[in-house]
Amino acid sequence: MESELKSFLISLASKRAPGPSPSFNIFDIIRFVRLLAVSGNIGRGRIAKELNLGEGAVRTLLRRLTEAGLVITSRSGCSLTHKGMKLWSEIERVLQGMVRIGGSELTLAPYSVAILVRGCADKVKSGIEQRDAAIVSGARGAVTIIFKNNRMIIPGVSENMERDYPSAFRELSCLMKPREGDVIIVSSADSQRDAEYGALAAAWSLL
Repeated sequence: MESELKSFLISLASKRAPGPSPSFNIFDIIRFVRLLAVSGNIGRGRIAKELNLGEGAVRTLLRRLTEAGLVITSRSGCSLTHKGMKLWSEIERVLQGMVRIGGSELTLAPYSVAILVRGCADKVKSGIEQRDAAIVSGARGAVTIIFKNNRMIIPGVSENMERDYPSAFRELSCLMKPREGDVIIVSSADSQRDAEYGALAAAWSLL
């Protein structure tokens, strides 16, 4: 199911001939669908502001998602269709949460977010791959945490976060509520947008 979801999102963000490449990416699509799912009916101006995208990018994004039957637009704004809500449910089943977190032993910049990737702990090697993906997408860095044997573990760094990073452990336990085999990515950046991009890119590398 994850591969089907990934392929569908890639198709939405891909270049279509004729014409230039879209000025948005897969992570903008995920952030956009999430915004509509959380906020309901909203206008284009707010979409551009919340996602930090230009008006042209928002128009193209809306056109793509409308053509795909995911979004409906009206004078009052834009909202997800039943198909769009179903897509969000599929995304959220795999990528849960994406919450801003406070400063802790694990954060590296003014803005930090955490995202939970359901059931992908076995795909994590050293966590370097996720860190690199986050950095390429604009983050200052990222920490990969796996939940195994009822413990939060940072591969190669800590076998017991509760002992070694107690404040981060408490916050993430409360916010994310991980289950056996889950992964938590903590992404830090100089802006909220880049922190979210970093978290999504790191999570995407596990799908």
